Amino acid sequence: MKRPIRLRFFLPASLLLVALSAIGWDYEQIFARITTLYRPDMQAQWRLQEWRSMLDNSQALEQAQKLETINTFFNQRLRFSDDIDIWGQVDYWASPAESMVKGAADCEDYSIAKYFSLRRAGISNDQLRLTYVKALELNQAHMVLTYYATPDSEPLVLDNLIDSILPASQRSDLLPVYSFNAEGLWLAGRGNTQTGSAKQLSRWQDLLKKMQNEGFDAPGLP
Repeated sequence: MKRPIRLRFFLPASLLLVALSAIGWDYEQIFARITTLYRPDMQAQWRLQEWRSMLDNSQALEQAQKLETINTFFNQRLRFSDDIDIWGQVDYWASPAESMVKGAADCEDYSIAKYFSLRRAGISNDQLRLTYVKALELNQAHMVLTYYATPDSEPLVLDNLIDSILPASQRSDLLPVYSFNAEGLWLAGRGNTQTGSAKQLSRWQDLLKKMQNEGFDAPGLP
């Protein structure tokens, strides 16, 4: 948990947003690339294989089961730690692969890992948003993943602070600030009206490029 990032315009990542939204994952290529980049130890390799198995098994699940399975998986497999302790940086957005190699994550990393895993499990991009909130009881900035069954539905909250997936109305301890996904950005209090683009978020753009380098690739990339 930390201060929300400032919004600023950033050069577009071309077709990368669309490509990663399609989630064309070649596991053998990805794991080979991850091994080269991060040199995972035996425990990290086991976590990566568990992630792959969980994603494969999630394909046939109902929507609610996908949410529960993936939320629980990351909450149980990753220990919470601050970026400064994991990465030696005040604010670092880890890819899901990096989080699995380290076995640790902060709130952004949990949300990122759940977002891409749910996309891989078949949940559409417009049903998911990474949402910055203020955790009122902790008096800190925090990130969660929110799921919308329909555009006008009350969102469900996937959080690393608690394992239960609850409607937003039952999370009075969280005050929304803004949310985003691969296609848009929304400010709290503006209803369901999109107010910007994820291209304004430089850390998101950097994350997508890093995932491309890890092998999360698809046809149409430059």
